[in-house]
Amino acid sequence: MAGINKLFVSLLLEGNSFEVGELVLSDQKIYFRYNSDFLKTGLNLSPIKLPVTGDIVSADKQPFDGLFGLFNDSLPDGWGRLLLDRSLSAKGIDIARITPMDRLAYVGSSGMGALIYRPEIKPEKTTKFVPELDLLAAEMNHILQGTSSEIIEELFIMGGSSGGARPKVFVSYNPKTDDLLHGVDNIPEGYEEWIIKFPSSSDNREIANIEFAYHKMAQLAGIEMSECRLFKGKSGQVYFGTKRFDRVAGKRLHTHTASGLMHDNFRMSTMDYGHLMDCAFRLEKHVKAYEKVFRLAAFNVYSHNRDDHSKNFSFLMNAKGQWQFAPAYDLTFSYSGYGFHSTMIAGESKNPGRKELMKLATHFGLKNAGLIIEEVLEAISRWGAIAREYGITGETRNTVQIAMDKIRD
Repeated sequence: MAGINKLFVSLLLEGNSFEVGELVLSDQKIYFRYNSDFLKTGLNLSPIKLPVTGDIVSADKQPFDGLFGLFNDSLPDGWGRLLLDRSLSAKGIDIARITPMDRLAYVGSSGMGALIYRPEIKPEKTTKFVPELDLLAAEMNHILQGTSSEIIEELFIMGGSSGGARPKVFVSYNPKTDDLLHGVDNIPEGYEEWIIKFPSSSDNREIANIEFAYHKMAQLAGIEMSECRLFKGKSGQVYFGTKRFDRVAGKRLHTHTASGLMHDNFRMSTMDYGHLMDCAFRLEKHVKAYEKVFRLAAFNVYSHNRDDHSKNFSFLMNAKGQWQFAPAYDLTFSYSGYGFHSTMIAGESKNPGRKELMKLATHFGLKNAGLIIEEVLEAISRWGAIAREYGITGETRNTVQIAMDKIRD
């Protein structure tokens, strides 16, 4: 495979198309320049780290292998990267020689958000019904265990541009007929764009039920989330699904993670919720942004969601250039790699509680912080009843409850 040395970046935003600029690889360094006509739009796609200029610019080698965070956000990580690497290896391609530019070409028009990369390298795809969910789960487990899969190309088409560690697929879902499609560029009438997650080999078998229960608790706590539901396989096993917030009525919204915006390496993060609150205020230009992030911080602390890294927070921008904190996602009972919170709370990550939350609130002048904490605690106190309603076993309910009860307040 010949390496990609130049990519044209475009933006398909709420039905409007823009030529953004060019990425060029030269002497192992990646350069970017905005298109002069795009600069006239006044849209700022990455306000913190990417200068809005007609000059040729380049990013540091770290943390994103020479890419600006804006473009790194388009790349798959975890499951999506594993699928791409397996797919390329099966074709005899040395993945050690694949550059970030090559990977962006494979993403092409299929990534999260509104950015598109050309020329696009993609497998041939045809619109078809999604294989039965239990079959997909079994094939994904084969991939995770390092064995071959009969449908690796199909899995790559459905989930090869996805982020996160857990296997997942992008599908079009018809809530009236319960049909699932994939390989659809223009989704048929009545279909919506969803993500369905599957358990990894190390996950609790009830992981989908747990995440759905957390979704219900988060809603009670006043946290905005996209619509979620449980999809059922023939065996009765359920899989967690969520409606995509970067697609609205078939049109795209620009999506940028906190990791990409602030050039934070989410695997070795130094980010604090204070950084996230400041970022949200700078983008939304309203003090309500502080409350959104603080409420989510309180929920993650008291619900024992410690895998709260910087890729698990995102921002959305519409065609008018207006930003908002994206609906929350990946809320579930979890530990990070070392058991600490991935994102610190007022400098504390091992065992934060009310003291650290209030320190954070005081710094940002958040006067209703105490009320927000009480609303969050009230929602989390419903864990037992909600978990029972969605069929979570007593053993798992107790495991989660014990962990939450240990949180210092």
